[in-house]
Amino acid sequence: MYRSAPHKEKAEAVKRPKRSPHKEKAEAVKRPTRLIERYLSYLRNVRRVSERTLAAYGKDLARFSVYCENTGADPAFASARAVEHFIADLGSEGIASVSVNRALSSLRGFYRHLIRSGERGDDPSAGIRNLKTPRALPAFLWEGEMAVFAELPEKEGILWPLRDKALILVMYSGGLRISELVSLSMENLDSNFQGGRVIGKGDRERFVFFSDEAARALREYVPSREERIRAEKPTGKVFISRRGAPISIPGVRWIISRYGDRSGLGKHIHPHALRHSFATHLVNSGCDVRLVQELLGHASISTTQRYTHVDMEKLKQVYMSAHPHAELASAAAHLTKGRTS
Repeated sequence: MYRSAPHKEKAEAVKRPKRSPHKEKAEAVKRPTRLIERYLSYLRNVRRVSERTLAAYGKDLARFSVYCENTGADPAFASARAVEHFIADLGSEGIASVSVNRALSSLRGFYRHLIRSGERGDDPSAGIRNLKTPRALPAFLWEGEMAVFAELPEKEGILWPLRDKALILVMYSGGLRISELVSLSMENLDSNFQGGRVIGKGDRERFVFFSDEAARALREYVPSREERIRAEKPTGKVFISRRGAPISIPGVRWIISRYGDRSGLGKHIHPHALRHSFATHLVNSGCDVRLVQELLGHASISTTQRYTHVDMEKLKQVYMSAHPHAELASAAAHLTKGRTS
């Protein structure tokens, strides 16, 4: 009986499915180490990063903790080879390069914090390079498409047209992030609904401006908003659900997707596309990129420069009308083409 027990254990061990050491599974994820918890606390209380960013970094570091636990390493004192293998494994699993690079960024921030606090003297992530990512232009709507989209709430008559029109126009004309939209409060709007103060990333406050059309839509929406506010649990948020509660981020995504499906524009329209459209239209109208940076609340000008793409046909028209040799060059091109054909 005593002899069979080891064989039984061995047989059971063979039957267990082999799992990737770093793959995050609910039953495998343990509490982050003390140093990881301290770093996340630093991000929350000192750096004041957004909850979304904090959750992403926490997820990356928890995944790395599981990987280290299964390979017998301490995440705070892991070697460069361990970090390199972890990143390589993420890429081999087919995880998007953007997500892999974010995980590497999370580790870099963690180790820089450990170095500053004197916990370790080197950065094991320092020599690891980011994966190449496709440089795609942000999704946006052209001016005519945006006008069509903004009219949909009235034309379609679905959901809550007064709210939805105001929501779309405020988000577009103010260049708001979805988190800024849902946190917008009535007390932060100016008296004429021409703008308001929002809290962006890193708790940075800025003033945003709304178009005349957006201001009118807000004035039309507010009375119906007051009628739906819950008497037992009132809210100061500008945009609310049909039940009177503050609208959520998933709720905004659902609203925009519903109208996107009915738009007939043939584009995947999501809330951030309205912010992209705002920036694109300003840049294409000749607005200085640094001013657009301020209006968007970007910390870095490089982020704003994504919007310097232009309608090439418009650029060609400007060239043809302004350059002194443009017509001559065009005529020469046609003449050359005629000779070679």
